[in-house]
Amino acid sequence: MSGTLVVRGATGGNEGDGGSGPVRASARTAALTVADGGTSARLERRSTEPFSMLGITWAESSARVTGTIEVRTRSTAGHAWSAWLRLDGDSGEGEPGASRGGTAPAWVGPSDGVEVRMSGRPSQRLPEGLRLDMIDPGGRTASPMEPAGFVMDPSDPTGPADPTVTDDPPATDDPPATDAPADTASPDPSPPLTSEPSSDPTATAVPTETETQPSTGSASPSPTGSGAGPATPTASASTTVPPAPESTAPRPPITSRAGWGADESISPEEPGYLPGGRIKAVVLHHTATSGDYGCAEAPAVIRAVYTYDVQQLTWKDIGYNFLVDKCGTIYEGRKGGVDRPVMGAHAYGFNSETTGIAIIGDYSSVAPSREAMTSVARLAAWKLGQYGVDPTGTATLTAGASGPNYFRQTWAAGARMAFPVIHGHRDGYNTVCPGDAYYALLPTIRAWAGGAVEGLTLDSVTGAGASGTTVPADTAVTVKWSASTPAALVREYDVLVDGEVAATVAGTAASAEVKLAPGTHRIAVQGVHQSGRTAVSADVTVLAETAPPTTEATTPAATASPTAETTAPAATPSPTAGVTPPATATSPTTKATTPTATASPTTKATTPADTKPPVFSTKPNLALRTGTVSTTAAPLTLKWKATDTVGLKEVRLTAPVAKTYGPTVTSASLTAKSGVATAWRMTAYDRAGNTAAASVSGTPVILQESSATRTGTWTSKSSSSYLGGRSYGSSTKNASLSWTFTGRSAALVVSRAATSGQVYVYVDGKKTVTVDLRSTTTKYRDAVWTTTWTAAARHTVKLVVVGTAGRPAVTTDGLVYLK
Repeated sequence: MSGTLVVRGATGGNEGDGGSGPVRASARTAALTVADGGTSARLERRSTEPFSMLGITWAESSARVTGTIEVRTRSTAGHAWSAWLRLDGDSGEGEPGASRGGTAPAWVGPSDGVEVRMSGRPSQRLPEGLRLDMIDPGGRTASPMEPAGFVMDPSDPTGPADPTVTDDPPATDDPPATDAPADTASPDPSPPLTSEPSSDPTATAVPTETETQPSTGSASPSPTGSGAGPATPTASASTTVPPAPESTAPRPPITSRAGWGADESISPEEPGYLPGGRIKAVVLHHTATSGDYGCAEAPAVIRAVYTYDVQQLTWKDIGYNFLVDKCGTIYEGRKGGVDRPVMGAHAYGFNSETTGIAIIGDYSSVAPSREAMTSVARLAAWKLGQYGVDPTGTATLTAGASGPNYFRQTWAAGARMAFPVIHGHRDGYNTVCPGDAYYALLPTIRAWAGGAVEGLTLDSVTGAGASGTTVPADTAVTVKWSASTPAALVREYDVLVDGEVAATVAGTAASAEVKLAPGTHRIAVQGVHQSGRTAVSADVTVLAETAPPTTEATTPAATASPTAETTAPAATPSPTAGVTPPATATSPTTKATTPTATASPTTKATTPADTKPPVFSTKPNLALRTGTVSTTAAPLTLKWKATDTVGLKEVRLTAPVAKTYGPTVTSASLTAKSGVATAWRMTAYDRAGNTAAASVSGTPVILQESSATRTGTWTSKSSSSYLGGRSYGSSTKNASLSWTFTGRSAALVVSRAATSGQVYVYVDGKKTVTVDLRSTTTKYRDAVWTTTWTAAARHTVKLVVVGTAGRPAVTTDGLVYLK
């Protein structure tokens, strides 16, 4: 199975989402009417019993539909009909022993009406036994049935040796996930022609809708590759329950099968385990479904996929080992115990040595949320840590089947293949899974799971009355930092003063207090990852000063004038008979008092505070950049340069999103919605707290190829993979397209494949460059070339087909300009 298509709609039927017990889902089917000699089929518009997920299935499990399969549904809320939704006709073979094949299921939300149309290639008949399968995830509690030998515990996959993940207390449980979609890469970037929606027909009688009963499961089929192909043909799962080893990394919260309301009675078979009893690698998937779902809907989506896999496709269980929703909730997928090496059905040829984690959503052009990526990294680290495998290392796996991968690498069954321990589905199978945007972030997942702390920056050192890098000695100062590695994957942070640890705080902290002795010190922050690997920020030099004398003058005491103290002589007695008086009388005496010394006033010289704000020496400016384009995300580069005479602390982007950049960063890769004027506002901060603000505005505009001036022969192609659903292709030498616009930056958008040719690019009549569209990976909506001017002006960009020998064809998808 290649994945689950999720279409946002009104929600309902969540009564069983709260872990109240098994929830019974129901399934109904309706046969399709085949016409045109077996090359087309249809189910006319009709009313149905309520359902929330659907898929098209057929009698032969290995069959593929190479044409188009489209459905539309009627919402139970507003009774409005949806647009036509395209399903994948090559979703993989599924499990050995399965009696039916089918598309990936599509989550459409509560619906009570449906219409289906299918068209194959003229030279190839559609499979036999075509039918529509509709699933109601239900809200009723079913009678519980626990399969024998089922052990409820968490598990997660990844790659080979060199484990360096540190112990942390296990986390609590979270909800399971299901099989990701397997998209097959084709060297031709032009998908089959999409037929235009027909006008709404009147409700017509259609084949009878049949309710299917719970299946008892397939006859013990071995788990196999669900995502994009059949199960591993040579892998034989063990039914012996292996041990659940302790991990060097903490266990994240995982929602059990009971938490999402799994009705275990429909899949009574015992789980299978990896033949070697250990996980060597983790395979990452996306479900290739819309990301526009509510996280509260995830349990119902999983129940519906589970029912579709087991009852409609006759698999033994859901295919993925784990699923993660965009809010970061982890769900247990295939039963057997989350802390055991359960054999899933997600990676054709490599199921017997791996575990599979899928994020619910389509990440071809939009990256997964930080919450989802954090949970994937935590889960991968925990599962790999059980078997001493380094998430950043390389795993050698034995191929259970021959095949090519997305990059056209081929191998034979039994070959020993080297993969990153954490790798994408496309590395081992010919599929676009896990999507271009997600695949580009796999190095980040690996680093978060097992590398050193990334993006560690010391942001500030502040104290009472501190200015710039001068702080008072022997007083607590606050050291603040930031890092891009999620806090859940960091064991601790250490504040280093002159290379020695002065304070240690938890990995969730972003600041700490330290006291500094008088003098000059070097301060840095060390991040300790849960793997034990460390990273140290750039240091900051800080002067700690002792408290100097006070600044006020001391008023001297008043000067005392010398004082004379006169001692009066004693009175001389009158002579008396018989008494002789003294020879002399006592003279008055004087005692001089020395005045006190005058105290000189003392004054402390203070350094003036830094009051000068930073400046933007280069004002913020925008330019289009290369990358995948969509109507909601045109790739841009924002550039700036801020300086400060004392010390620049950081530059903050405050709108339309909030981000903080270090003092040496001068550009950022961002995206903006097309057709909407967006103001990008920035504020520069120095270490004294002074600020300066600046901004720039821009509007990305998409010009379809239909608006271009054309010469030569061009063929129109239709597909939801193209901007606006349509593109132009040509193999004619010197055929050209040109666009004229008023703007300051432009980007050519094309589709690319291994067979794509070259184009010349002319700007304002001058040949500028030759661009080769050839790519080892198939890419849609790819901005392959850009140019930028200093100011907005009227320009013409022209694309000319070179007619490259052996691969002359090019497929264009318009031009984006910035106004």
